[in-house]
Amino acid sequence: MHIRQGDPVVVITGKDKGKRGQVLKVFPSKGKALVEGVNVQTKHQKQTRKERADIKHVEGPIDVSNLMYYDAKAGTGTRIGYRVEDGEKLRYSKKSGETID
Repeated sequence: MHIRQGDPVVVITGKDKGKRGQVLKVFPSKGKALVEGVNVQTKHQKQTRKERADIKHVEGPIDVSNLMYYDAKAGTGTRIGYRVEDGEKLRYSKKSGETID
C-alpha cells in the first residue's frame, strides 16, 4: 500500500475531490484509510444517563485508490515510487524526486 499513517494526501475523485488532509489510520486488509476532514459522516448519539443526545461528525473510511500523496514541494498530488539505497527500501516522490521516508 502506497499510503501510510501520517502522510499528507489529496483526494483525486469522489464527493470530496480536491480536499487535503493527514492520514489518521490505515486499514490495509480493506484497502481503506481515514483522512482528517474527508468523507465526514453524521452519527447520532443516543442519550444515556451520563451523556446527552448529540449529533457527531466523524470521518469515514475512504478507498486508498481515491487518494494521492501530496507533495508540498511540487504543490500537487504525486505518485510514489520505490528505490533501494544501502539495503533499505525507500519511498520517493515521482514529481520532485525527493525521498519521503
